[in-house]
Amino acid sequence: MENGRDIDIRADIPMLEDIIYLDAASTTPTPKPVVEAMCDYFYKYNANTGRGAYNLAVKSTNEFESSRTRISKFLGSNSSEIIFTKNTTEAINLVANGLNFKKGDSIVVPNIEHHSNFIPWLNLKKMGVELNIVKADANGIVDPCDVMAAVDDNTKLITTTHVSNAIGSVQPVKEIGEFAEENNILYLVDAAQSAGHMEFNVKDVRADFVSVPGHKGLLGPIGTGCLYCKEEAFDELKPMNYGGGTVKDVTEENFTLESVPARFEGGTQNIAGVIGLGAAVDYIKNIGIEKIEAHTKKLTNKLYQEIVDIDNTIVYGSPENIYGIVAFNIDGVNAHDVAKILDEIKNICVRSGHHCAIPAIRHMGAYELGGTVRASVHYYNTPDEIEIFGETLREISKFFGE
Repeated sequence: MENGRDIDIRADIPMLEDIIYLDAASTTPTPKPVVEAMCDYFYKYNANTGRGAYNLAVKSTNEFESSRTRISKFLGSNSSEIIFTKNTTEAINLVANGLNFKKGDSIVVPNIEHHSNFIPWLNLKKMGVELNIVKADANGIVDPCDVMAAVDDNTKLITTTHVSNAIGSVQPVKEIGEFAEENNILYLVDAAQSAGHMEFNVKDVRADFVSVPGHKGLLGPIGTGCLYCKEEAFDELKPMNYGGGTVKDVTEENFTLESVPARFEGGTQNIAGVIGLGAAVDYIKNIGIEKIEAHTKKLTNKLYQEIVDIDNTIVYGSPENIYGIVAFNIDGVNAHDVAKILDEIKNICVRSGHHCAIPAIRHMGAYELGGTVRASVHYYNTPDEIEIFGETLREISKFFGE
């Protein structure tokens, strides 16, 4: 199948017939070909992977590993560097708990992270690890110079999100990665809001680790994701889940671990989900990531303009920088109320609250307002939907402004 072919994505997502779905940053609806790939597994070869020599088990294993290969190519890595997880949270925690942090080590992390890329590091303070927190600017953008200044002689890891889930601000991940590489510091990028939404290559950002969800930009199933672990960092990381599938040999005294990635994938995996994720990557490639990125940029600009043109709105982030996500408030109106009214009036689905990023919300000055309303888009959204959203928001604003 060729990249960039015409795909009627809305026909492949039936639920879009009745709603305007502007919550891609939380999760995306799953297209029919992805669901069909999973059903194909359940209906035709529902057997465990690597657990038998019979044809169904071999077929299941081959399809599972084929997904790994396709995902790795899409991300620009080797297949052995892809460790399957159930989400980005698990991927990041695998690094946080799998690296050999010692008392006195330090970690550099911005203050605008999703809780999943903040709390695991905060938790390490209990064992004497220092957290050097970098403050973003007023638009939620991290300055690489501030990251460099936060590094000390004991810095073991630098981590940052690529695109803020709370603000949509795009971070200079390549510049930070080059600095980390030059200084021999491990580097983790949270690609939860970029993989599948824009051109992204793990090698380009110089990352040692990248956390990737299946159920957001990649249009894959819920409960899927992966951790990219650079081959040179294999020995830095210890498994968190020991047991079936993780070992080559066991005696009564000791055991020998399998090679990577098997040593990190203990127990029966989400086989159908991983097969679906492979199909989702194919689906994204068939649309063409360049088309997705161009479409998302146009919709983001239109979305921002629709909101900022309303007199009593507060819009967060810089229009020159944000991507795929626009966060806002209507002055004097609770964010949850706005979201609820949008749903009740026009079946418009947006997210409201703190977005699992309370430090980021505090930084943007929206904590006392109950958080923000967040609208987020993908390739299946249309300009007409953004216009309907804008018209409805103007009605809500006018009603509360009277």
